[in-house]
Amino acid sequence: MARKENKREKKAERKAKRKERKGIIGMPQEQQTKKSDTGQITFSHAVPAKVEEIVGRTGSRGEVVQVRCKILEGYDQGKVIRRNVKGPTRLDDVLMLRETEIEARKLTQVKRGS
Repeated sequence: MARKENKREKKAERKAKRKERKGIIGMPQEQQTKKSDTGQITFSHAVPAKVEEIVGRTGSRGEVVQVRCKILEGYDQGKVIRRNVKGPTRLDDVLMLRETEIEARKLTQVKRGS
């Protein structure tokens, strides 16, 4: 029984270290997503990223735009990643990303009719 508790404690410590490294712990209360008694909604932590290049359209109907964006703040500052964005997007737009670790797959150019 003591062994299971020890494992849980170690796992919780590792999780806390990861969150601390990402800057999640110590986040102000107003940035966490919660609905208060007054009905006011606050938002979760997001990282700004600037659109550097528009790669192309994707999705079954072409409703999603794939972009390359540079992360401006946080743990991955300066990293350029590829993301899928739904909605109108132009160069130099600033996206607010909830996570910066997952990158979209590269677009493959498929020739039609062959």
